[in-house]
Amino acid sequence: MSRPLCGGTSEVQEANDEVQRICDEVKPHAEEKAGQKFEVFTAKSYKSQLVAGTNYFIKVHVGGDEFVHLRVYKMLPHAGEKLELHSLQTSKAHHDPIEYF
Repeated sequence: MSRPLCGGTSEVQEANDEVQRICDEVKPHAEEKAGQKFEVFTAKSYKSQLVAGTNYFIKVHVGGDEFVHLRVYKMLPHAGEKLELHSLQTSKAHHDPIEYF
């Protein structure tokens, strides 16, 4: 596993159980921002960024050939490790790279 520099993003990694749990928790907020319901919401890959907490940039399969990219902020442990959906990019494809947004 690559170790990102503080402030820089990691290399793309395969999504794991922790990243899927993050997606499951923010799914209702993503649906609200996108203005649609997602039948499928499966994390595929992600990058992370260490800040005063962690930003996750996650590629999520939402059905068919459709993907969305999420930017989720996870607060530090002393702040309760709460999750916040910062932003969402729709109309993404499997081949679209995950980039900072």
